[in-house]
Amino acid sequence: MDGENINAPSNNRKKRKRNKRKRTIVILSILSILITFIVIVAVYLFATLGKFNSAGGVDVAAEDVGSKDPVNILVLGLDIGDPSQPNNEAIKRTDTIMLLHYEPDKKQGTLVSVPRDMLIKVNNKNQKINAAYALGGDKLIKKEVENFLGINVNYIVKIDYDGFRAVIDAIGGIDMEIERNMNYDDPAQNLHIHFKKGETVHLDGQKAEEFFRWRKNNDGTGFANGDLDRIESQHKFINKIVEKCTSPSIIMNFKPLLDTLPKYIKTNMSGSKMISYGLSLKGLDKSKLTMVTLNGTPKTINGQDYLVYNKNNNKDVISALSGSQTAKDSVTKKDLKIKVLNGTKKTGLAGSLATELESKGYTKIDKGNYTEISKSVIKTNDNNIGDLISQDTGIDNIKELTDDNQGYDAVIILGGDFKK
Repeated sequence: MDGENINAPSNNRKKRKRNKRKRTIVILSILSILITFIVIVAVYLFATLGKFNSAGGVDVAAEDVGSKDPVNILVLGLDIGDPSQPNNEAIKRTDTIMLLHYEPDKKQGTLVSVPRDMLIKVNNKNQKINAAYALGGDKLIKKEVENFLGINVNYIVKIDYDGFRAVIDAIGGIDMEIERNMNYDDPAQNLHIHFKKGETVHLDGQKAEEFFRWRKNNDGTGFANGDLDRIESQHKFINKIVEKCTSPSIIMNFKPLLDTLPKYIKTNMSGSKMISYGLSLKGLDKSKLTMVTLNGTPKTINGQDYLVYNKNNNKDVISALSGSQTAKDSVTKKDLKIKVLNGTKKTGLAGSLATELESKGYTKIDKGNYTEISKSVIKTNDNNIGDLISQDTGIDNIKELTDDNQGYDAVIILGGDFKK
């Protein structure tokens, strides 16, 4: 049988490489701030909401839902990219990827953090999900998150790294308990990070940046679990921001923040929708906001360290997002009967693709071999099915399904141009 397993045992975890690229961790915090102030100063905000959408925008249309229906908001934090290039947007990566699922009728929400090392396929090549934005913009990162979680993303909110310091300063900073010694110096970047375990430190914009840029000490020690520990730190920071946003000091001094936010936030959410969700979230109990992290199995492929998504290991996450009108393709994918055929001399090609498709929600997949061909093809008599499978496989050659395969919704034949 043609097949191979891309997943490695969890006990094979290898320490992933840490780079020095700046990270934006304040993303959901800023969204929380935004929503809080929409409630407090709705009238003032109506006059300034247009600035958010004119800041450069999002290149995918919003998928509006009713004000009482569940909604999914994709929150992206863009890294610094290459500041020397004026048109820097295309080379930026999303170092913070979060999906906020909110159910207005129940006044409860789920925040899903997606690790940046999660494995995806782009043009049949292995990539980490944090590269999706640089490779395909809002459309690609939206598609990949939807595939992982089986949902529709209704709105996107992005914040550039440049906004980090400004926003933290606008709310007057936060007090943070330091849980580990942090001592790192990089003279080339004029970066000097020094925090002592056990202290409570007031973080202004600059100190907050230092706190979240830290990955390791001068002696090489750092987060034991890499990106997973970093996400846990994000969640603690978000809680601090939520607390600060409800404090009297912020309520009495809201205008500096309102003047700052539109400069750095880009969204496809309309002003009226912001007001609607802001009013709904006003009474949200902090205990009803659940924070979870998408699970992945560590695996090294061709010298690169990835987290490999497995649907079975994320049942709790998917369950928290299910049962709403925002579910996308989960029913369609699981009901589709697909055949994957290997039309090459490469052993295991069909099995590898079948495993990838299963991770994206397909459950009825048969595998087999086929006469050697040069160009991969998807055969189906349904254009929607063809487009869906094309998005998930990168195969853009779609043809009519012949009578001898009528027992299947689609047949995928892998040719010599297909790469694992």
